[in-house]
Amino acid sequence: MEVGELLRKAKTIALVGASPNPYRPSHTVMRYLLSHGYDVIPVRPGGETILGRKCVDSLTLVEGSIDIVDVFRAGSAAPDLARQAVAAGASCLWLQEGVRSEEAARIAQEGGLQFVQDRCIKKVHAALS
Repeated sequence: MEVGELLRKAKTIALVGASPNPYRPSHTVMRYLLSHGYDVIPVRPGGETILGRKCVDSLTLVEGSIDIVDVFRAGSAAPDLARQAVAAGASCLWLQEGVRSEEAARIAQEGGLQFVQDRCIKKVHAALS
């Protein structure tokens, strides 16, 4: 599936590495996605609330289906997150701009997930709008 179609069909996005700091890219992207109708689940240990959404400690604790797992973490964390995304039954693992991992790509693709890396979901969505 092409990324435009993926973004049009997606409803729920688990945002790993969400930050309550309004100056962090993950916060800006989360605000953007919420403003465009996505159900965004912030994944951040500590149980705080970001933009009115309660954080979950890990992907394994997300209830319900996940269309896209959007990762704002270092590439070294991506393989484990890919395994969690596969286990959670997500449709896509998306590594944000500047994040790359060939191992995560392999894990995601072998698990049947679509895989995007080194691209900003906000920029891609805005370009399609």
